[in-house]
Amino acid sequence: MARSKSLLAKTRFFILSILIPLFLWQSAESSDLRIPILLYHRLGPVAADSMTLPTSAFHSHLRYFQSHGHRVIALRDLVDYLLGKKSPPPPGSLVITVDDAHCSVYTEMLPLVKKYNLPITLFVYPSAISNASYAMTWDQLREIKQIGLLDIQSHTLWHPNFKKEKKRLKPGEYEEFVERQLKRSMERLQKELGVKVEMLAWPFGIYDEWLISKAVQAGYVAGFTMERRHVTASDQIMALPRYLIVHQEKESPENMIRRLLQTR
Repeated sequence: MARSKSLLAKTRFFILSILIPLFLWQSAESSDLRIPILLYHRLGPVAADSMTLPTSAFHSHLRYFQSHGHRVIALRDLVDYLLGKKSPPPPGSLVITVDDAHCSVYTEMLPLVKKYNLPITLFVYPSAISNASYAMTWDQLREIKQIGLLDIQSHTLWHPNFKKEKKRLKPGEYEEFVERQLKRSMERLQKELGVKVEMLAWPFGIYDEWLISKAVQAGYVAGFTMERRHVTASDQIMALPRYLIVHQEKESPENMIRRLLQTR
């Protein structure tokens, strides 16, 4: 009996001597993790404005990621890690997001996304779809959904400026307005596309603690801003930072993306 207890104690000590260092190593690895989320809007043959990136520049970014060992991971995988559902992404990972569902996402970006087989998250405000001349159609969104590379999520119902609306409306009206923007967007996307909507890109990057509480009540599990820094494990899950990518005339696409990815 004494020999059995001694053997059991030694076995437990052996297991703990392996598991504890492993746990500490994983914890250190997680605490050091820095993941950049890139935010694009629209592409074109030439840069008509700062928010329009030349298609050739976007292609240069993708080639840079590939040649320098940067793995593009799905935004949902990063969120699941931050929620404790998955292991940390590998070092050198990054995420690509696109806001607004501009028609150039379908005509210019999609062929490159398919060529490089990259997961991308598209944040959509439904009021523009099949309505605004600059936006994609519901049929185009259904088509890209079938490809399986683009995850479609919410950008509210019509991309309002919450600061201006808060000043314009009475408190009760503002609350109803916010709830409609959050819930109707989710409902419309799920109805039209059959997707699971639980992530939200804050319009203009505007958010506060009250807006976050309303988004959580509506069923969102993660939100995204436009703060220029890498995501860390300690960030507020409903206000994760993203780098807004704009056209830089005086800097090559490769240098711009290199500088950004090296930012901490």
